[in-house]
Amino acid sequence: MIIIGVDYHPSFQQIAFVDTESGEYSERQLHHSEGEAEKFYSDLKRKGANVGMEATGHARWFERLLAELGFELWIGDPAEINARRVRKQKTDRKDAELLLKLMREDRFPRI
Repeated sequence: MIIIGVDYHPSFQQIAFVDTESGEYSERQLHHSEGEAEKFYSDLKRKGANVGMEATGHARWFERLLAELGFELWIGDPAEINARRVRKQKTDRKDAELLLKLMREDRFPRI
């Protein structure tokens, strides 16, 4: 199983992810217009994935993609996620890492 924290934007997403079997950690940016996101998630279908992201109104296509692949999507409360930041300096990378950390520690504030 792969656990993925997603900092979602309309044109791209910054992700941080870990393979729960091997412990391998990685991060990357996926562009939506180039089909990168679809390919990345489709390639994970065999392993399965649990994806967490903040609530947004611009991700319907992404939610449908994950549902079609059979992945579990956790939608988090942005205010509660922000309150759990240790350092207030925000970057896309740090946001994705925080979402992943909250998921792994079972502290993700699901809506």
